[in-house]
Amino acid sequence: MRWYSVVVDCSDAFAQSRWWAQVLGWRVIYETASEVVVVPPHAADATVPVPAGERGPGLIFVPVPEGKTTKNRLHIDLAPPGDHDQDAEVRRLEALGARRVDIGQHSDKVSWVVMADPEGNEFCVLSPRD
Repeated sequence: MRWYSVVVDCSDAFAQSRWWAQVLGWRVIYETASEVVVVPPHAADATVPVPAGERGPGLIFVPVPEGKTTKNRLHIDLAPPGDHDQDAEVRRLEALGARRVDIGQHSDKVSWVVMADPEGNEFCVLSPRD
């Protein structure tokens, strides 16, 4: 068994896929009216031999008619590399259109920052790590 992808329901699959590709430095590799697929650069490079079991999951964005109404039951954790600054990454994401959100966390007691993408899907920015 292999974790192949994470599917994100959204209003605008085109815009959401481009936003997440920019955030992660990933590439859009497939696009139709019903889905857009975004993967890490190595997954799109046939010259890089990565065993199937070691390939990370891609993101698939699919348009849905209904909007987001409650806190996500599943979210993505992002971690800057060990030599980067969490605050700088948060500011970069805010400049791209993310915003900080309060889902009940105690900001003064946690080491992560809860944010939302342009359509309101929550994700966390962790402290730097390798």
